Amino acid sequence: MDFYIRKAKMQDVKNIHALLMDCASAGQLLPRSLNSLYSHLRDFYVLVDKESKEIHGCCALTIYWENLAEIRSLAVSPELKKHGLGRKLVEACLSEAVTLGVYKVFTLTYVSGFFARLGFEEVEKEVLPQKIWADCLNCPKFPDCDETAMLIKM
Repeated sequence: MDFYIRKAKMQDVKNIHALLMDCASAGQLLPRSLNSLYSHLRDFYVLVDKESKEIHGCCALTIYWENLAEIRSLAVSPELKKHGLGRKLVEACLSEAVTLGVYKVFTLTYVSGFFARLGFEEVEKEVLPQKIWADCLNCPKFPDCDETAMLIKM
């Protein structure tokens, strides 16, 4: 397995969308529209096979405020899970957060154990007012969100 991580490009959007929709249909994350992906393309990193150039994973870092960002849309192809590639995608996003001067990063997740191993700690959703008003109000699961809020301070 030989992969690299890079910032997403315009031609990656449909592949990112397909990967996210597969994960959403499996109940692993919430779906994202193509429009949303095009609008937030600069937030995304992709995991690329060096030989085939196929995209096998993605993760986004979305900035909410001067001191708060979110890790979202983390997905890795099922056959590549448990190889540390999701960790590498999250680490790329965390590195970018530090580069930008953002030292608090949260996630809403169904896999809290994964993020706990990376240093994230469970928090109440109420400590994330920017997220609630920016995205959650438009979510079909609001106000009965079943994801776990987690936060890391760097």
